[in-house]
Amino acid sequence: MTILAFDLGASSGRALLGRLNNGKIEVEELHRFPNDPVQVGDRLQWDILRLLHELKQSLLKVKHREIRLQSLAIDSWAVDFGLIGSNGELLGNPYHYRDHHTDGVMEQVAGELTASAIFEKTGIQFLPFNTIYQLAALKKANSPLLRDAKHFLMIPDLLRYFLTGEMYNEFSNASTTQLYNPLTESWDAELIQAIGLSPDLFGSVVQPGAQVGSLRTSLCEELGIESVPVYAAAEHDTGSAVAAVPALDRSFAYLSCGTWSLMGTEVNAPVINELAQQLNFTNEGGAYGTYRLLKNIMGLWVLQECRRAWERAGISYTFPELVKLADEAEPFGACIDPDDPLFLHPGDMPARIAEYCLRTGQKPPESNGAIVRCVLESLALKYRYVLELTEQLSGQAFGGLHMVGGGIQNTLLCQWTANAIGKLVWAGPVEGSAIGNLVVQWIASGELADIWEARRVIRDSFPVDTFEPEQPEAWEKAYVTFREKTGIA
Repeated sequence: MTILAFDLGASSGRALLGRLNNGKIEVEELHRFPNDPVQVGDRLQWDILRLLHELKQSLLKVKHREIRLQSLAIDSWAVDFGLIGSNGELLGNPYHYRDHHTDGVMEQVAGELTASAIFEKTGIQFLPFNTIYQLAALKKANSPLLRDAKHFLMIPDLLRYFLTGEMYNEFSNASTTQLYNPLTESWDAELIQAIGLSPDLFGSVVQPGAQVGSLRTSLCEELGIESVPVYAAAEHDTGSAVAAVPALDRSFAYLSCGTWSLMGTEVNAPVINELAQQLNFTNEGGAYGTYRLLKNIMGLWVLQECRRAWERAGISYTFPELVKLADEAEPFGACIDPDDPLFLHPGDMPARIAEYCLRTGQKPPESNGAIVRCVLESLALKYRYVLELTEQLSGQAFGGLHMVGGGIQNTLLCQWTANAIGKLVWAGPVEGSAIGNLVVQWIASGELADIWEARRVIRDSFPVDTFEPEQPEAWEKAYVTFREKTGIA
């Protein structure tokens, strides 16, 4: 039984085939492609039709290999969206969440509606690029997109619509918008109207595992393929990644590590209280009635932007080369808060790191290796901070941390994370989001009983590397310095 997972990240996409064989999951990468945003004038946009083209290329590869598909599903990054007009066509390219059109909008909306009222309705972390602020920015700019829009679709919803002709909003992604109310289990009409929009723009919300159509006839005729069922995965890629955490204990902490790092725990009900708002945690929907109590951390984006800056200067590094440079650099030379607003937008990240260090009374890193070490050490130290907050908020004590996602290929970061938190780190699987996408399809078709059977099968199918903490005194001292220099309370 072969199924297909489309897993779209903020920098690349992939199509993976999944098979269940004697109680083990076999995953095969079918197609991988870049996902590069495009700057058009002052706007940073997603090339959504290029992504659709790559999905079609994946389906053609399935055809040419004479593979019989049983189903497929899509997961992607959150918060971004497309708008569909009355004629069923897409109105413009979706904006990238790092575009500047939301600058200052979160503060304005939170001031008008009050932050407490927004959090009480949604339980979602305040981030300047949340969907509510993107839509509010379009409304304040009197965007013709909103004047003509009839349907709101997030990125996986939109690509599913292109493939099936059916429009649905999926739960895990809808929950990230800061417009969905988990207490009423529906879009929050009051919030939507408060930013000047009609609730009619937002459609039916379906749960992960729901069948949301089949490949449309015109697409099958175009590609010369047979139609197959299309399921809703946990379509926020972090929701899929958490579904793939190979935890055997029902109380566990996770870190989905990639362009973004998302750290938290799985809970059965949203945690919406004054402390959660004060700590700026989020309650995002998960698979099978769960919520992800977590905090967004800037992640490897800072390092990726450093690498791009050096490439523009004519110096190219592979990621293993960057890790080697970091390993050879002197430890604990300088530290940054990866979540400082200075690091949110694309640009000259090495220069911004130097600017941050000068602003906080530190000597800037003097070599590229020292810059990389600064970024990776700072991430590991920020992980400790957020893990401690997660324990405080959830009332749980975790024996270690499950790390999943592409970032765990950086074993230095895994080891430094274990050092920083002073606990075991279990790293694996790498393709967490895609594997979570696959298991939701198998649960929907009855091949797996539930998410806990799926996690046991994942544990048996993929290697999990264990990292034990080292150098406790040095890392404890570094954490004190990190808290002091970054001003994190």
